[in-house]
Amino acid sequence: MIRINLLAVERGTKRSTPAARTAITPGQRVTIGASLILLVTVLGIGWWFWSLRMHSAQLDEDIARAETETQQLRSVLAQVQKFETRKAQLQQRVTLIEQLRKGQLGPVHLLDEVSKSIPDRLWLITMAQQADAFTIEGQTTSLTSLSDFVSNLEASTWFKRPVEIVDSTVQPNSQTGDVVRFTIRANFNNQDLAPKPPVAPRPPAPPAH
Repeated sequence: MIRINLLAVERGTKRSTPAARTAITPGQRVTIGASLILLVTVLGIGWWFWSLRMHSAQLDEDIARAETETQQLRSVLAQVQKFETRKAQLQQRVTLIEQLRKGQLGPVHLLDEVSKSIPDRLWLITMAQQADAFTIEGQTTSLTSLSDFVSNLEASTWFKRPVEIVDSTVQPNSQTGDVVRFTIRANFNNQDLAPKPPVAPRPPAPPAH
């Protein structure tokens, strides 16, 4: 007698359940996890680059603004320095004239001629007279200014030519650069311009008898 196990055949022909078909295998889980990690990493790197670029653009803008302000400040400082230099020169001329007036060194026109002959970047320190000659000591930041000063004096009708540079010495200066200390000697154009010695008072006349 032949027996057929229909139960076993029925079990074998059953379809797999939906749960069995949708189950995620361990390999798929690893792949999905790695993909998520990679995605998060890419997004993080992208955000970091974007933030860095924005920060760099802000820095460039700040640097450009600072450079503009620096240029403006330099322009203002240059104008202030030019004004201060001009003011010092005018003050020096006034002081020189006042000092020479007190010392009775020649007429006012002669003193004014000396002050007008002073070029830029040149300062007088002392001025001494002996007879119709006088010696000037000063300093300058440029040999060209010294040469211009001598030329200006020689071009004036108040002084004899040549005006002699007696001495010139270069002195280093860390703030203004090299400074040239100089001494020059000049002579009045004629003896009438030299200051005359004071006249002694005449004795009183004897009483008439």
